[in-house]
Amino acid sequence: MTEISSMLITHVKAGVEDIEKLHAWHGSVDKIVKMLYAVEQVEECCVLMTCNRVEIYVVSPKGSKVLFHFAKKMNVPERIVDFYDHEESMRHLMRVTSGLESMIVGEDQILGQVKDLYNIANNSGTTGKMIDTVFGKAIHVGKRVRNETAINKGSVSIGSAAVELAEDELGSLEEKSIMVIGAGEMGTLVARALANRNLSAIYVANRTYEKAEKLADELDGTAIKYEEMRDYIKQSDVVISATAAPHLVVTRDMIENAMSERNEDILLVDIANPRDIEEATGEVGGVRLFNIDSLKSISERNLARRKSEVPKVKTIIEEELELLKKQYKRQNADRVISDLYSTVDKIRCHERDVAINKLKAKHT
Repeated sequence: MTEISSMLITHVKAGVEDIEKLHAWHGSVDKIVKMLYAVEQVEECCVLMTCNRVEIYVVSPKGSKVLFHFAKKMNVPERIVDFYDHEESMRHLMRVTSGLESMIVGEDQILGQVKDLYNIANNSGTTGKMIDTVFGKAIHVGKRVRNETAINKGSVSIGSAAVELAEDELGSLEEKSIMVIGAGEMGTLVARALANRNLSAIYVANRTYEKAEKLADELDGTAIKYEEMRDYIKQSDVVISATAAPHLVVTRDMIENAMSERNEDILLVDIANPRDIEEATGEVGGVRLFNIDSLKSISERNLARRKSEVPKVKTIIEEELELLKKQYKRQNADRVISDLYSTVDKIRCHERDVAINKLKAKHT
């Protein structure tokens, strides 16, 4: 029976530079799957390509040998690559969709990425019954583990943890006004984590106004100029600062000025390193200040909770893998029976033709 095999290059063995080089192989994913599909004896194929992995799945009577040759042809260093046969390939793919193979255990993004990359192969015409079945099952497993376990619960990134802390402190962020200072990578993660929170307002401040404008537009928020930041702090219930500035961005003087015009408390969350918010601001009446150390403890606690769910996820994977193996055995048995019926029918037709010819010969 033709089985599925895989070639894996992931963050476990490969560095960022290694994976970036592989991304530059032959352009887009659809071009790579078509190139693979053109390889002799490759019957089906699918490629997973993300910032942390390049994984190739093929169905071929040559098994993983076809991938050994492909890796050699593409000059993939032996130190960064693994090759899996049928059962291990299926188990690994289920671990991927479940988030067990991600850098952040249980992250959700990978499930959507697998769906999208499978669709690319499917639309390119390089998948068939086996790839369709394996990827369909893996996507089902990814959904099931997120429904039945807490593998993806709790914020584990500092940006998401900042939003979780604000919610914990205020009870809810609904109808609150929030300022995000910094529109770089961390500030963007924070701002996106605030989406769909039904905020009263979200202000985005950045030294480069165009960047603030771009992020604010994405979130239906308001971009503000750096020099106007003081005016908007006094209008905010929460200020989350995430710049890369080498100096303080929010000072005690700024907060004292803001609080003199506010009747309500303000929550300050500093996730920058070095710090953006002067530590003395925490001494001002009505101010609650949290820094990155507070957030790390939230992130580590949530990550520990996720890791405690791993055994449950593994149990689900093994259950689903057994069902998939049984399905393949049935399909293989059906194929053998079908082939047997076909052979018997051919023999019957042949014997019938021989008998007819003999009868014809007797009557001539």
